[in-house]
Amino acid sequence: MKTFLIFIFCLLICFQSFSIPKSSIGSQQYVATLKKVTDIMVIDVASPVAASRYYAYLTLASYECNSVFNHKLNPSFSNYINGYQNIAIDSLIIKGSDAQLAAMLAIYKFGQKLLPSGYLLDKDLRMLEKKYVIDKKHQSTFQQTAYLVDAVIGNLLAYAKKDGFNKLNNLPRYIFKKGDGHWKQTPPTFMLPVEPHWNTIRTFLLESAQQFKPAAPIQYDTSKQSKYYDLVKEVYEYGIHQNEDQKNIALFWDCNPFSVQRLGHIEFGLKKISPGGHWIGITGIACIKSKASFEKTVLTHVLVSLNIADAFIACWDEKYRSNRVRPETVIQNLLDRSWKPLIQTPPFPEYVSGHSVVSMNAATILTQIFGDHFAYTDNTELEFGLPARQYASFNAAASEASISRLYGGIHFRDAIEQGNLLGKRVADHSLNKLAPFFKAN
Repeated sequence: MKTFLIFIFCLLICFQSFSIPKSSIGSQQYVATLKKVTDIMVIDVASPVAASRYYAYLTLASYECNSVFNHKLNPSFSNYINGYQNIAIDSLIIKGSDAQLAAMLAIYKFGQKLLPSGYLLDKDLRMLEKKYVIDKKHQSTFQQTAYLVDAVIGNLLAYAKKDGFNKLNNLPRYIFKKGDGHWKQTPPTFMLPVEPHWNTIRTFLLESAQQFKPAAPIQYDTSKQSKYYDLVKEVYEYGIHQNEDQKNIALFWDCNPFSVQRLGHIEFGLKKISPGGHWIGITGIACIKSKASFEKTVLTHVLVSLNIADAFIACWDEKYRSNRVRPETVIQNLLDRSWKPLIQTPPFPEYVSGHSVVSMNAATILTQIFGDHFAYTDNTELEFGLPARQYASFNAAASEASISRLYGGIHFRDAIEQGNLLGKRVADHSLNKLAPFFKAN
């Protein structure tokens, strides 16, 4: 009899281990899912601003699906985000669904709709279903959860369609401004400007793209006694007297979604993650290292993503307002025709530095969540042939990302400093507006 009872007990344990598939869905799986989305953005050559929009909507969908199951623990963003209203989900559907599965499905299913190559997620979605579904009961749970997710992302898709993104192609074409101090296209491909009307996109948390308008850039003046000339000379000097560490820093934080390289008479394109994608990678590293719960991991990613999206809108508003020329153009015209930046100059105006804005913004949010002295190893660039780098804090990483633009030869110092300030101001605004979410962390 005793042997029989032990046998029954073991059967129950085995049954329970197989009947709760959500136990296998944790923070690592969530981070890995977002990495699949990042990989697709690389394939699509998503611009820095477009990528930030995708991350914001995908992580918001994931969080809102998780919120449905416990409004007190995970309150909806509907009362905080501009123009967003969540929808009511029937309690019976919620009862028959899985919260963690819903958060994962939201990434896959919304990614299929948002990303140009979102169809590439089909295989991963089928694999998730295969791993989750063990019997008819789990098949029912999966279907119920998918139904819940479809309702949430349907609502978010309608919300996204009103943010102005679909109108960008119908806005007036960019007209290049005359004058040496204004932005000009740069080699090797002389690409057209990236999203000159991005400041018309609806913000998530900011009142407007101009809410934290930066100070005006140092005035264009090529006389040798001017402050502007000092800026130009500094970039030039770093370009010709650069040490190995500065070079490595510039390359690590390059984050140019598409650059063109030349080998003799052959040109070939290189695809990489965007600045926002790099910080989403760092967010995942922090969540896994800290052993954050699944819920905290989802919340952390949406907080970072919403901030990055707004930071880029504010940054692009300033870029096309000040419309400042890039160092490469000025140096070649003024100092040295043969001078080239270490990394390729991106196709949009110089002031302010986008990577500086976004890096300080994300670092401020992550510091609020994980603390001032969160040391970590950043391996996000390994797949692009760049070794991992270690940082004592998020702010240390942000400072290095910012100065990398000077080392790389694509930004002046005032664009970096004012970019840091803008990123911090956008983040501080969010810390205040979303205080209940940060207290939950």
